[in-house]
Amino acid sequence: MVAVDRWLLPDGVEEILPVEAMKLEMLRRRLLDLYDSWGYDLVITPLIEYLDSLLVGSSHDLDLHTFKITDQLSGRMMGIRADITPQVARIDAHSLRRNGPVRLCYADSVLHTRPRGLLASRVPIRIGAELFGHSGAAADVELICLMYQTLAVAEIDDIQIVLGHVGIFRTLVEAAQLSADAESELFDALQRKAYEEIDSLLAHSAADEELRTMLRDLSRLNGDESVLQTALQKFSKAPQAVQRELAELAEIAAQVKKQLPELTLGFDLCELRGYEYHTGIVFAAYSPRYGRALAQGGRYDSIGQVYGRARPASGFDSDLKTLARLSATAASLRCGIFAPADEDEVLAGLISKLRSAGERVILSLESAVKNTFENSAMDSNQLQELNCDRQIVRIDGTWQVLKL
Repeated sequence: MVAVDRWLLPDGVEEILPVEAMKLEMLRRRLLDLYDSWGYDLVITPLIEYLDSLLVGSSHDLDLHTFKITDQLSGRMMGIRADITPQVARIDAHSLRRNGPVRLCYADSVLHTRPRGLLASRVPIRIGAELFGHSGAAADVELICLMYQTLAVAEIDDIQIVLGHVGIFRTLVEAAQLSADAESELFDALQRKAYEEIDSLLAHSAADEELRTMLRDLSRLNGDESVLQTALQKFSKAPQAVQRELAELAEIAAQVKKQLPELTLGFDLCELRGYEYHTGIVFAAYSPRYGRALAQGGRYDSIGQVYGRARPASGFDSDLKTLARLSATAASLRCGIFAPADEDEVLAGLISKLRSAGERVILSLESAVKNTFENSAMDSNQLQELNCDRQIVRIDGTWQVLKL
């Protein structure tokens, strides 16, 4: 790499400049305050740890997105976290070991081997909340409402939340006794909503006609709130487990609408994101201003079993960089006060008082600043670069803060 290229960053890796960084940090603080007001405790997880611990309960997709390195101390494989949820699950199961419900939140960077979407960052800042120790619908309802409030705090409008349930597909596949290969092919086609391919795969499967019809119907069941009623009708003769899963979905939807009557709800019963580790309801938030899910989550019970405690769990997360970019909140650097470099004790006391009051005071690094109003003013371009709209000057022996 020649000297002229040293400023280049890897694809999907970006630096954040002052105004954008301030906006991002302001939003992070507001969201963590929101989570705290709901009773969620902040945790900070390791950036790097042993790979066999980092990928517990994770999907194959997450494995592909995790950078692997060799620990020079132990010789063991380590990973740089690509997701924080498994780490938080370990904290609940192994470190805290509380008996009742545990609410935890986080906001930290992760690293991906490749971007998850067009123009997506490989170093997103994941912010989210997880609730452990409660298997009822109330936990999922709380998290869906908190996810909605997350986007409200970020001032992102026109939000739709889409609900699904991975258990329905899993139950129908088990009842149809599809082979592992057939299940994998059908799963892939469902994710792409390739309807002709889905129909062809089902037509050549060994499942009975009734189950093939249910799986075919499942692939088309996505849309507004009427989808749920259609599903209840189409799956009236489905296995009892499907009936329970639909009833659970209907109960959660009703409770969410009761708490957020203004919310637009949608349903996608073939949404299988996180299929390898989600165990029940899944949910995601969308906006017309963004082509992917802004936030997403779901239930992932028993993930803590490998740590000695199989606890029910549900949670969601989002990319803080994306939220900040889409947020309607304006951000700018605070205007400061420029102060001359003078060893006068009265001036030092004034600067200290201003900073204690929350003011931004920038001290000159030039030692030859004269202490008169006429001669102490800096070049206006320099003050503009420093974003100063006031200056400390001495007039008739008294230090004063003057508007520029």
